[in-house]
Amino acid sequence: MKKVAQQIGRYKKDAFACIGLTALEVIMEILLPFITALIIDNGLEAGDLPAIYRYGALMVVMAFLSLFFGATAGKFAASASSGFAANLREAIYSNIQTFSFSNIDKFSVPGLVTRMTTDITNVQMAFMMIIRVAVRAPLNLVFSFAMCMIINVRMSLTFLIAVVFLVVVLGTIMVTTLKIFNQVFRKYDDLNASVQENISAIRVVKAFVREKFENSKFAKASDSLYDLSVKAEGLLAFNSPAMMIAVYFCIIMVSWMGAHFIVDGSLSTGDLTSLFSYIMSLLMSLMMLSMVVVMISMSMASIRRIEEVLDEVPDLHDPEDPVMEVPDGRIDFNHVDFSYKHGSGKNALTDIDLHIAAGETIGVIGGTGSGKSSLVNLICRLYDVDEGSVCVGGLDVRSYDMEALRDQVSVVLQKNTLFSGTILENLRWGDPDATREECIEACKAACADEFIDRMPDGYDTRIERGGANVSGGQKQRLCIARALLKKPKVLILDDSTSAVDTATDAKIRAAFAEKIPGTTKIIIAQRISSVESADRILVLDEGRIDGFDTHENLLKTNAIYQEIYGSQVKGGGDFDQPA
Repeated sequence: MKKVAQQIGRYKKDAFACIGLTALEVIMEILLPFITALIIDNGLEAGDLPAIYRYGALMVVMAFLSLFFGATAGKFAASASSGFAANLREAIYSNIQTFSFSNIDKFSVPGLVTRMTTDITNVQMAFMMIIRVAVRAPLNLVFSFAMCMIINVRMSLTFLIAVVFLVVVLGTIMVTTLKIFNQVFRKYDDLNASVQENISAIRVVKAFVREKFENSKFAKASDSLYDLSVKAEGLLAFNSPAMMIAVYFCIIMVSWMGAHFIVDGSLSTGDLTSLFSYIMSLLMSLMMLSMVVVMISMSMASIRRIEEVLDEVPDLHDPEDPVMEVPDGRIDFNHVDFSYKHGSGKNALTDIDLHIAAGETIGVIGGTGSGKSSLVNLICRLYDVDEGSVCVGGLDVRSYDMEALRDQVSVVLQKNTLFSGTILENLRWGDPDATREECIEACKAACADEFIDRMPDGYDTRIERGGANVSGGQKQRLCIARALLKKPKVLILDDSTSAVDTATDAKIRAAFAEKIPGTTKIIIAQRISSVESADRILVLDEGRIDGFDTHENLLKTNAIYQEIYGSQVKGGGDFDQPA
């Protein structure tokens, strides 16, 4: 709760203003039935018309004051709750930006989306009710009961029976529904996951005619959420009948006892009228409190989920005195062991001892799951090793400032991502200050200029979200150009030319040799033609080094490389080359 409450920040003043104004609103409302009793007893029954005017005018003034206090309190409540929600979203988003890949792996993307939407909305509504209704209802209850005690102590005691009854019933409902709401929010994650997966892969769904299956999967998640929601709301529905029982019990008791007291002369008609008003005010306050408890019950589940994100501490930290400059592109793996879950015993990489000189071009090849992507993720410190060390420029990557290191280690990952905006705006992710001419040069090196020039607006053509309006090969070339704009000391291409033909792939590699000769280049590929011209080729098998030599030597000595070469070249050629 503490970290969540801290996000109220500068909106504390609005929250306290709302509480104060709500208290004044309640005082005005509590005094109105008392004035009504005076009008009846001192005005109507006494036949005193001026008294009726005086008390009537006072009631009008108090009603307008109550309206003013209530409207102003509502305005402050809206400001405080909306600001609180905005601060929470910013805090969660900022913390997510500091996460390493291992931190992000703990939370599903749909789970994070639910936390920033549904969960924060629940907390926002609960906070508004706390500073508005949760202040108003208890004050109303206490003041109403105090006024009842002033009017008639014996009749006021009957309210306690109704209060005890409501507390027991509502308390039982709240405890039960809280457990159900915890499950409901987990089901929201499943529903969001189903929607996100379907929409992001809609082309695949349609290509394989799997709409019925996806509809069935979504319906299953939706029905599960429906069943739990109905169960929770069904229990909450008992609030209203329990409230009505308490209200009618009090009305009957006050009517019966009040009649006796009026006959005895110990109670006036005006006092009895006031008692009925205070009864309804008191019981409605209990009803409002039950609504607050429901909302708080829902929000407690949401608060715990929000706190999980806010409390998550990034696995990777900058050292106390970080190195701010990478000397060169040398890369050394010194007997490295790495697993995605530390201590699990399931290594993605085992005993990797590898030394690459600055400016070398290294090809990396191996089967699926052999550890190729894991290897390059360690170079730019997206993860930390379990054992051994990874050095760039002769220094352990853990001694660098992470931003400085990643500025000099440019990575084009397997999954290429473009953002909504123009081509130029996407390219300038690599260098925000890059000139148009520099962007064009980078595109020429990545062989992206040929299709950009054919676009209606050239470099000002708008890219849709996720790069939906460009092909896979075009997206890859734009991402390579973006990486080149960083002018890195190390360039990593993680299977990032898989969607381009071999002729274009060869042009890109030739441009690398010409444009960035001093940059260390690591090219992960599935096809021999992409790596055979590299200075050396690394062959990985099940997270271990199986071979590290030139293309010619590996063809003579390495069985895995021979098998890959044979299947691709002798077995019929690359996908766009003749057999």
